[in-house]
Amino acid sequence: LEHHKFMGEDVIDADIPTAWEGWIFLFWFHLAKDDLALFSASLVLPAAPPANAKNISRWEFINYICTAAFDALIYSRYGIAGVAYLALGTICGMQFHPFAGHFVAEHFVMQDGQETYSYYGPLNWWTFYVGYHNEHHDFPYISGRNLPKLRKMAPDYFDTIPHYHSWVKVLWDFLLDPKLSPFSRVKRHDLPKEEIANMKARGGLIPN
Repeated sequence: LEHHKFMGEDVIDADIPTAWEGWIFLFWFHLAKDDLALFSASLVLPAAPPANAKNISRWEFINYICTAAFDALIYSRYGIAGVAYLALGTICGMQFHPFAGHFVAEHFVMQDGQETYSYYGPLNWWTFYVGYHNEHHDFPYISGRNLPKLRKMAPDYFDTIPHYHSWVKVLWDFLLDPKLSPFSRVKRHDLPKEEIANMKARGGLIPN
């Protein structure tokens, strides 16, 4: 919820890369713009300290237990190769897979003056309409399958602003445009420190 109500707010919006994350990724990004560079960065970034850590809830504990049990089952049936397949599949899926374009398309500033973009291509059918990102941010409580209906209801608002029809083109532009980097984001410092401290003390907008 913080990401939607306080988008781009430093510390509160966990989607904004910290300086540590940005510089680590930027080092690999300039070292070599290829799979090897992004692969290396994807191994380092998870070690970054969280920007807006939350207390672990009961459901997260349940999720950890279920994940560990499932991984143990995979290991018992297929050995370390099965577990490695899951890990490497996740890493590759966050890089040059066409679906990974949504990580860049959503909030990287590809055009001055706009910080959120929608994608209206066919891959939405397989990604629960995550591409309808402007619609999602304007109405975050509408389910993904209803976001195309929202767009049809308000074409003057959504069709007249920059948007995408290809996630592959998004990745291509991000890699080849020298002006784009992990810091191509809108970052705000609007909230007073006292409000940020109070929000963290109560566990966010909705306490755990």
